[in-house]
Amino acid sequence: MAYKDILYDTDGRLAYITLNRPEKLNALSNNLRGEVMDAMREAESNDEVGVIVLRGAGRSFSAGYDLSPARAADNFDFVSPRSGLPDTGSTHPGKTQWARHVVMTNWVIWELAKPVVAQIQGHCLAGGTELATVCDFRICADNAQIGYPPVRAMTTMDMMWTPWHLPPCKAREFAYVGDSFSGTEMARLGWANYAVAPDELGDFTEKFARRMAHVDNEMLMYSKRAVNRQYETQGIRDGLHSGTEIQALSAQRDAASEWGRRVRDDGLKAALEWRDGPFRDFRGAYASAPKDRAVAGMDPKAGDGKGAGYGD
Repeated sequence: MAYKDILYDTDGRLAYITLNRPEKLNALSNNLRGEVMDAMREAESNDEVGVIVLRGAGRSFSAGYDLSPARAADNFDFVSPRSGLPDTGSTHPGKTQWARHVVMTNWVIWELAKPVVAQIQGHCLAGGTELATVCDFRICADNAQIGYPPVRAMTTMDMMWTPWHLPPCKAREFAYVGDSFSGTEMARLGWANYAVAPDELGDFTEKFARRMAHVDNEMLMYSKRAVNRQYETQGIRDGLHSGTEIQALSAQRDAASEWGRRVRDDGLKAALEWRDGPFRDFRGAYASAPKDRAVAGMDPKAGDGKGAGYGD
């Protein structure tokens, strides 16, 4: 299997899918996401595989969607030749359809016949949290950073998963402010199954996955399906899809244009410093980040009010 942005291998009853852009903190390009979904289907079709482990190479699981021009696919091996996106059966026309496409892509893992365990270290941010959340299980390094900083200036979450996985007050905090939570805290809140020392993460995840792999494939499939259908009865599909409509609206608010203008005029890194400056974390921790900037949309020089349409 000739993948460019991931690694795929099997070891007995386990299949390993590794995000392999460590120099970019495994930022999720369109091609990488397409390769992940293809590898998921490859593991699903292999009768020898019982459990899939999704992990990231290097020091982070994933820093989120690739915000650079590199996000666009440069080949069509694992994306739709019509849209340049992972194929979901729609071309998703329109500049505000990104979140809808994200959710529809992630349903591949939801509907997969085999359980998927996310192994999370370092940064797990924005789109990285969405990819991890759609997996069946999450095992984190205790010092992992899990958060959604784009809500500070860009748009609402593409996949509004927090009300389904966190207590109401924490679901709001995560979705409103964008601060990071540690792996230990996310395990305490119930999003992660376990939080372990970073040097124990790989061994712990493997033992967890191999223990589950003693169950036959069809039993695992029916157990996963039975749990999924309970959430669907409660409305998770409608809830997540309705969240994508709100995300599209948030991209059209007046202040959204300031983010787009800063990316165009100053570059992505400077825009990220501006976004996170007052919070003093992520890019905002850099000395050059503006710690006392005006609130987006309240600066008369902020932009033209037309909206940027960004969804990351």
